[in-house]
Amino acid sequence: MLKRQGLIDAWHDRRIAVGSDLDNSIRSELEKAEVILLLVSPDFLASDYCYDIEVTRAMERHVAGEARVIPIILRHCEWKSAPFGKLLAAPKDGKPINTWTDLDEAFLDVVQKIKTALPKAKPSLVTPHREQMSTKSISHGARSSNLRLAKTFTEADKDRFLDEGFSFMAKFFENSLQQLQERNEGIETTFKQIDANRFTAVIYRHGKSLSRCKIQLGGRFETGITFSSNDRIDDGSYNESLDVEADDQGLYFKASGMWSWGEQPKRHLTYEGAAEYFWSMLMRPIQDRQQ
Repeated sequence: MLKRQGLIDAWHDRRIAVGSDLDNSIRSELEKAEVILLLVSPDFLASDYCYDIEVTRAMERHVAGEARVIPIILRHCEWKSAPFGKLLAAPKDGKPINTWTDLDEAFLDVVQKIKTALPKAKPSLVTPHREQMSTKSISHGARSSNLRLAKTFTEADKDRFLDEGFSFMAKFFENSLQQLQERNEGIETTFKQIDANRFTAVIYRHGKSLSRCKIQLGGRFETGITFSSNDRIDDGSYNESLDVEADDQGLYFKASGMWSWGEQPKRHLTYEGAAEYFWSMLMRPIQDRQQ
């Protein structure tokens, strides 16, 4: 929408034309940019070119007031000790995008923060009239930015995503239960890995159980991950399920909506988003009693 509204003209190094000088093209755009987005991840920090050349010049222009640098935190990494570590990052609170429950919500937050940081719209950001464009500006390296093609995902891709999501969820629950017990007096927790496809969790207060669950990968009638609000191994019932779905750009978990009647099912859930969703179901009976 920022592009459609004429507020920005975006550039990245994939727009460099074949045969162009890579370094000169990047340096030229860095010098012209009014807003510079740093897409921060462990790979970004490990890149000598990104860190030593691009970040260095970007920060020089930021300090001089010539441009605004905005770190966009994609994944967990030690970015706060970087030269841009004291800048206000996006999304909110610098929470990495891949840890948000809903990726669409994370990117919306990023867009909103970019919009507030934009300088006042200038005529140079809006496509000039044809008579104002020189032949050179039209022909040299000109191409469309609309180059995204739909991706396809195989059954193997979806199975791998499902298996990795379940493994992440088991470790997420084990760690969360341990922290819950350590931080709250009178609380005891148990985590049992029944087998490769099932685990249970129980939360006690002063020896009395407050909440239980069983989480299972697959089952008699399900191919996704199911949540049952009891920890009985022989019980095949469940209260909510997550299935793997795909759009033209990625894989994600989508909830069936059994747990929250009348509401739109949670969708576009990452590994952490799916784990947090099931964790909230385990915690709800406890938190509801406290209200």
